[in-house]
Amino acid sequence: MNTKNNHINYVEFKAQDLEKTKEFYNQAFGWIFTDYGPDYIAFSESGLEGGFERTDYDIVNGALIVVYHQKLDYIKDVIVDAGCEISKDIFAFPGGHRFHFIDPAGNELAVWSDK
Repeated sequence: MNTKNNHINYVEFKAQDLEKTKEFYNQAFGWIFTDYGPDYIAFSESGLEGGFERTDYDIVNGALIVVYHQKLDYIKDVIVDAGCEISKDIFAFPGGHRFHFIDPAGNELAVWSDK
C-alpha cells in the first residue's frame, strides 16, 4: 500500500437507501461497489475511494473525510494535544482501525490505519 501519513485517503457519506445509492452512482458515473453487510458499501473507480453508511436519520452533513496515519495512538495524542475532542475512540472495522475527532470549526473527521 502506498498510502501516506496525513493525506486524505477516503471519504464516507451517509445514505438512507444503499441499493438506490449504488444504482445511481453506478449508472451515472460507473462507480464499482463492494458490500460490507447491510449497513455499509464501499466504492471505487471514483478518483478517491470511499463508502456509504446506511442511516435512518435525516442527513445534514453526510460526508466524513478520512485521513490516513499508520500510528493511530500517536496521531490521536497529537490531535488531543492540539486541543481537539475525540468523538469516537479507536475501533476496528474491515481493513483496519480508526477514530473520529471534532476539529476547531466543529467538523467531524476520522483517522484510520491498516496497522
